[in-house]
Amino acid sequence: MRLLHTSDWHLGRAFHRVNMLGAQAEFIGHLVAAVREHAVDAVVVSGDVYDRAVPPLAAVELFDDALHRLADLGVPTVMISGNHDSARRLGVGAGLIGRAGIHLRTEPAASGTPVVLADEHGDVAFYGLPYLEPALVKEEFGVEKAGHEAVLAAAMERVRADLATRARGTRSVVLAHAFVTGGEASDSERDITVGGVAAVPAGVFDGVDYTALGHLHGCQTITERVRYSGSPLAYSFSEADHRKSMWLVDLDAHGAVTAERVDCPVPRPLARMRGRLEDLLADPALTRHEDAWVEATLTDAVRPADPMARLTERFPHTLSLVFEPERAPDDPDVSYARRLAGRSDQEIAEDFVAHVRGAGPDEREQAVLRDAFDAVRADEAVREVAR
Repeated sequence: MRLLHTSDWHLGRAFHRVNMLGAQAEFIGHLVAAVREHAVDAVVVSGDVYDRAVPPLAAVELFDDALHRLADLGVPTVMISGNHDSARRLGVGAGLIGRAGIHLRTEPAASGTPVVLADEHGDVAFYGLPYLEPALVKEEFGVEKAGHEAVLAAAMERVRADLATRARGTRSVVLAHAFVTGGEASDSERDITVGGVAAVPAGVFDGVDYTALGHLHGCQTITERVRYSGSPLAYSFSEADHRKSMWLVDLDAHGAVTAERVDCPVPRPLARMRGRLEDLLADPALTRHEDAWVEATLTDAVRPADPMARLTERFPHTLSLVFEPERAPDDPDVSYARRLAGRSDQEIAEDFVAHVRGAGPDEREQAVLRDAFDAVRADEAVREVAR
């Protein structure tokens, strides 16, 4: 069976104030064409269909168009909700839509109930694990302490239990939306850290033939059987070096996996440049970026006059301007920025406690801080669901 694995469409999202709906519509057209061209048997969409719980009307209309076009192909599609989606909104009408071959899986309780498709070699069971916010689903899965690994492991127990009841030789595919250990993040994913831990081990998905992941925006292989498709479009300048694509996955009669990438259309290349303003304006090596969306980091010791106006004369699609003046290594601003770089909210809070009282938090105080951050994230998740 041949699958086309995609995720993280983020319909309705802008890129530094640039409306991306046109590019997103172009991607949907490309997706439909790829299904035809490569004789795809099933499409899997691993969450974050929308960019927010209550998407703009234009994004809803584009999703509606995508559903109709996929249904018209007569090729089954399985979708799950991601952490950006409102699972309840995305799942409205799932029963009726399912009759057209578009299977929306947004209910955590149904994680162990597959969509079963067949080819000449027998059945393939598709299990949709929507984004599982630990604080909201821990009772459903009977776990004592909310955590991503615990709830995903419990959901996978249901998958394996169902799979064990099926005919010998039934192949299996899991769709999941999570941060799996070994994955490389970018700046455009929303933090899903719980209990100070965001990542879950890939071993959670052992026992199934293919795991189609969503959440991280770079296309990547965690193992041969566990992969991220990444987002079809770049949503931050940290993705400037990404090759945006989908996975074309073949499952043979015995569940062996082969996969190749299908490139997505690029509306405009991204470029990140760094240096003093006059150097950026004069450097002939930067000519290739004159038609790109540009993020420029200026290192002038003194902020130059009218930097954006001057940059856009040469790079008319400059979208982001960052100031990082060159400073001596012992400058207080430099050391402070270095202390913050790459640190989690928990680590920054612990550093603040140490700065204020001269000693960092003990284990009990670390737990209090961790619980406080988790409570804030859980409250945000509840408010997203209630919208």
